[in-house]
Amino acid sequence: MALADKILVCRDCGQEFTFTAGEQEFYQTRGLQNEPSRCPECRTSRRQSRYSGYGAPRQMHTAVCASCGKECEVPFEPRSGRPVYCRECFAQMRDRR
Repeated sequence: MALADKILVCRDCGQEFTFTAGEQEFYQTRGLQNEPSRCPECRTSRRQSRYSGYGAPRQMHTAVCASCGKECEVPFEPRSGRPVYCRECFAQMRDRR
């Protein structure tokens, strides 16, 4: 049986969205039996809020790399006396171990 695009209504925002034949085929290959109840935008939004600290964006702090001296952002508040490294220098130090 050939699959055809379906128009569904998002349960969060109430907007119509298309459940394409390709998406339906993907759902079938994965054994998923229920159609999506949220539009792609609401699904993405919900997924991001679930994995990023209950919806709050991660607070970033500026710091100066102890190795190369360039300014960088880190997801923690730097303490005095403790070295902070940019992404590249941190990766190099990790690879040396």
